[in-house]
Amino acid sequence: MKLDNSIILTFDVEDWFQVENLKKNISFSSWSERELRVEQNTLRLLDLLEGSPKAWGGDVCKRNEPLRATFFILGWVAERVPHLVREIVARGHEVASHGFYHNLCSEGSLQDLINDLSDSRKLLEDITGSPVHGYRAPSFSISPKVLSLIAECGYTYDSSYNSFAANTRYGRLELISNGCGIAVRVLPSFFELPVSNLEIAGHIIPMGGGGYFRLMPALLFKRAVKSILEKQGSYLFYMHPWEIDPQQPRVKNLPFSYRFRHYVNLDSAASKLVDFISSFGGCRFITCKDYIDMVAADTAQGPIR
Repeated sequence: MKLDNSIILTFDVEDWFQVENLKKNISFSSWSERELRVEQNTLRLLDLLEGSPKAWGGDVCKRNEPLRATFFILGWVAERVPHLVREIVARGHEVASHGFYHNLCSEGSLQDLINDLSDSRKLLEDITGSPVHGYRAPSFSISPKVLSLIAECGYTYDSSYNSFAANTRYGRLELISNGCGIAVRVLPSFFELPVSNLEIAGHIIPMGGGGYFRLMPALLFKRAVKSILEKQGSYLFYMHPWEIDPQQPRVKNLPFSYRFRHYVNLDSAASKLVDFISSFGGCRFITCKDYIDMVAADTAQGPIR
């Protein structure tokens, strides 16, 4: 099956002050006053993915084939640095939506959510001049109703489901595999691409990325990903640009759990990502859209336009 040995790297492009764990300490009204670091961090990620030696102290991703990734971009960020959105596309990566204001999909009215879904997609399409196919909910706050709205707003795939139930912000979906690799065909032309986790004896171990990636020893994480690839053929990873930025401003008076989850191992995350990518040199690193197109081709549906 040509989907085998596929790794999908995804990056949620939001800045350090927009993270859910910091919302009680940083008001939305203060966002415009905060230091904007997302551009420099995303550019460093782009350099890192290309194997540029200028990225983070000489760390280089050793790749024989081009590496492509998907960047889920917050509309608020895209409005302020549209040239960054165009740079991501120019370097061969996919641009998708992360909503506009990083509001949880479980909060606010349905009309607010529809506006968020539609406005963020239109903004990115206006900036890039190309269709935007994918969406990821802030903090994986998905639900069956939200999934339906995402499809109704014109997206062709969602990547918001994280099966690790211990995080109460994560939404729940009942997904049944239908022979589409790790993708699940929800509607004839609409798919869910879940974040990859490891299941052991009925228990879900978070292995999709983010803080779990920063916290876990590199060797253990790579072994888990290898196991996922052996069982499922493909693997989907997520991360944020602020996670490779140990110099970001420190927020005071955070509860210990939030402080730990946000700041743990920021100084080693970039080199850890390089090591992870280099360790899976025999795999194909592709975008969410490319993966969906391969699924559609395998099931005789043709690429999603």
